[in-house]
Amino acid sequence: MKNKVLILFLVALALSAVAAFAALPGRGQSQAGAKQSPSAAPDAQQAVSQPQAGVKLTAAIHESRPANASAASADLSAFAAAASKNLSLKEELAWAFGGKQQRGWYLYTSLIGGLLDTTDEAGSAGFAAALSRWQKGAGLAPTGVLDDETLYRMVSTWQGARIKSRAYPQPSELVTAPPAEFWDPSRPDELRQVRRDAYDAYKRMLAAAVADPSLKLAVTRTGELAPEEKFLKIVSSFRSREYQEQLRQRQPNAGRAGLAVNSPHFTGCALDLYVGGDPVDTKDANRALQVQTPAYQWLVRNAGKFGFRPYYYEPWHWEYVGASKAGGVEHVGVMK
Repeated sequence: MKNKVLILFLVALALSAVAAFAALPGRGQSQAGAKQSPSAAPDAQQAVSQPQAGVKLTAAIHESRPANASAASADLSAFAAAASKNLSLKEELAWAFGGKQQRGWYLYTSLIGGLLDTTDEAGSAGFAAALSRWQKGAGLAPTGVLDDETLYRMVSTWQGARIKSRAYPQPSELVTAPPAEFWDPSRPDELRQVRRDAYDAYKRMLAAAVADPSLKLAVTRTGELAPEEKFLKIVSSFRSREYQEQLRQRQPNAGRAGLAVNSPHFTGCALDLYVGGDPVDTKDANRALQVQTPAYQWLVRNAGKFGFRPYYYEPWHWEYVGASKAGGVEHVGVMK
């Protein structure tokens, strides 16, 4: 009996010892709850520090993304607001030119698109973004809104690319174009003169237009405009001072937006080309028709390649400034 009690006592003692041993750190517990040994510390620290760095990086990304997304959203919102404003100003902007009150800039959207190098619609965010870039380059606040200040700067740019000199050409510098090249073939010889270099450039430009199937121009077998074709034929070219004065007397209330006292037609380098509607009527309804014709749209895209620059107010009026000067911009006043 005593032996059994002794055995039980020893067994209990052994079990107690096992339990106590198991309770020691690192024995029977997860290492997460155990004290690290010095030898294990570097590896364990690396294992812990890398996830923490990853967490911090992710947090930084999440912190920056909302800011960037917010900025992008704000930009889009700004251009959306500018686009909405442009849609209204396109028809309603009040401004003045040549002593005449003007309304909207819808008549100049093709020229404006060319200036901004964009084909986006005037009421789009893309147009506003392109306008913002142009405004910044022009030293204006890059709002993306085509307000009166921006429009006047554009007008100055277009006007600055026009002919500056009003010197008469020498007789030897003029050629008389054939009647078939004029919108009105009965126009007298003295009113069918063009300075030679301008005429040569016109012929090159006309050849390019004739070769463009999108214009669907009627041509002869020799590649000239057919007699029945009116688009891109010359309406007016060289005009003497005396003849210009006669025209002015017929339009006494034309103002500065009408016929100039000192006209670029004096040089023989200004050509009025037929682009539709009434050939040279400045009424808004007529100009609105003209700026939508394929002939005018083609000139906006291509005339500069041949050295011609537009008079923005009159869709039919184009001035030869010379191929070498076609890219230059100089400031000139408002003239016609």
